[in-house]
Amino acid sequence: MAEMTLTKTRIQSGIWEGALTTDDPAPALEVLFLNEPLADVSLSQVRGETGLWSVRIPVPAEVLADGVQTFVITNAKTGERLEVFTIIAGEPLENDIRAEVELLRAELDMLKRAFRRHCTETG
Repeated sequence: MAEMTLTKTRIQSGIWEGALTTDDPAPALEVLFLNEPLADVSLSQVRGETGLWSVRIPVPAEVLADGVQTFVITNAKTGERLEVFTIIAGEPLENDIRAEVELLRAELDMLKRAFRRHCTETG
């Protein structure tokens, strides 16, 4: 199984950008928001660099709202979580507890999906 490492490089103009390092010749990523996949995730190999891919994830304006919005980036083939990013909008938060709760919810949803997939494959 191919090892993957995803590193955020920046967020600019509503686009999350990162660098993916992997020996998989055809990597696939899935970005989940409220347990639903986002469209328009682009992955392109960096010229002259074997195993290095550029990742661009447009953040749709319709998902932005007051509060904490958490996005989970996974390996689409294995379901392994590679990265999480959070966008906070609206009123300033007194504590980051809501961000932590949203992250825990996103991770729990991912674990539930992985457990169900495991039960289906082994059952």
